[in-house]
Amino acid sequence: MSINMKNTIYIAAVIFISAIMVSCNSNDAPNYQYMPNMYEPVDYETYGAYEIFPGEQSAMLAVDGTIPRGWEPYEYENSFDGLSQARADLKMPLDVTEENLAEGKELFTIYCAVCHGDKGDGQGILVKREKFLGVPSYADPGRNITEGSIYHVMMYGINAMGSHASQTNEKERWQITMHVLNLKAGLKGEPLLEPVKEITEEVDGMTEDIISEEEH
Repeated sequence: MSINMKNTIYIAAVIFISAIMVSCNSNDAPNYQYMPNMYEPVDYETYGAYEIFPGEQSAMLAVDGTIPRGWEPYEYENSFDGLSQARADLKMPLDVTEENLAEGKELFTIYCAVCHGDKGDGQGILVKREKFLGVPSYADPGRNITEGSIYHVMMYGINAMGSHASQTNEKERWQITMHVLNLKAGLKGEPLLEPVKEITEEVDGMTEDIISEEEH
């Protein structure tokens, strides 16, 4: 057999094998897996029992001291003394802006208005339907409502009101606090929170909004 014939057969064989390999190719799954555990994770059921885990429990508690992503530690304890300290000392870290006030109003409507009412007068839909009774108005005499006490109560709850710490993050709780302060002021005929002014400044050809340092 001549050399040219051998080369032709060799090339034809390579093309044939390549065509077979390409035709069997799948984008959904590899054709060959030399280490399948690197591609296919072991599927454990959340509450299943497996020898590989301590106590054979796949659902284990987090390591001591673990802080969930996005969670900010809160230093005031869940007690009457903690509430008193928060009422006196805890201050709002957010600037009062139109955006924060608008967000606070929306969040209040979602989480709070069903009991406290849209106006904060304690006449929410659940109160009117007598599902909950005795929800006081934010303007009731003797109520010492401050920014710190509002936030603290949302963190831990009080009386029939449960904690809202799992439904809202730190920023959202402060935004709600702003709106509650405005509802209280509106019911009492007091001045509302005044949003800080935003100064537009051009830096390197780009416009930026900078919040002024005015007291609010």
